[in-house]
Amino acid sequence: MTDNLGAPLPVFHDRDCDLSIIRGKRVAVIGYGSQGRTHALNLRDSGVTDIVVGLKAASATRARAEADGFPVLSAGEAAASADVVAVMVSDEAHRDLWRDELAPAMKPGAALVFAHGLSVRFGLVQPRPDLDVILASPKGIGPRIRDLYEAGEGVFALFGVHQDASGGAHALGLSYAAALGCGRKGILETTFAAECESDLFGEQVVLCGGVGELIDAAFSKLVAA
Repeated sequence: MTDNLGAPLPVFHDRDCDLSIIRGKRVAVIGYGSQGRTHALNLRDSGVTDIVVGLKAASATRARAEADGFPVLSAGEAAASADVVAVMVSDEAHRDLWRDELAPAMKPGAALVFAHGLSVRFGLVQPRPDLDVILASPKGIGPRIRDLYEAGEGVFALFGVHQDASGGAHALGLSYAAALGCGRKGILETTFAAECESDLFGEQVVLCGGVGELIDAAFSKLVAA
């Protein structure tokens, strides 16, 4: 595979990743929707024993997270005690969440993980310089990623490091992605910008724009004929 400029992407597999790195961290998963739940469950099943979930008090997914056996705190409380903070809420919520809850709470030297590069690429989130900032983006919807993990398989993931304050962000990111099961299939190294822009192009130009126009043009052509 190549990036959006045609350059080959480095590919990593389980043999290239050290799971002991993420297993030794306290991980806060912020959000418990499609991706958040899958990340939390896969991490736990890969041997990460210290996981908390950060949610709003009135969150509809609080009961599900608790039923799955995870301690549930506010986003700020979860981030304050975590070595790794995985932001799994919708992109449009990142700016306020970062400004109001995560930025004031995250401890120095922690790592911030995103499943999509948009908020960092376009400056909605401007991480502190003391933080590692990592992209770990499995290429699939949460429930399907979970099903494949339980079946002993995995999906491809895009992985990148935006900021390496600790000197260990690359190894940590690979460890995190492998714990999701993605090392079974392939972890492809890229950048936040390339992941974000290619994803937006695929979704907004091809799926939401181009495919609809193609169907309309084909139907009109058929009717005219």
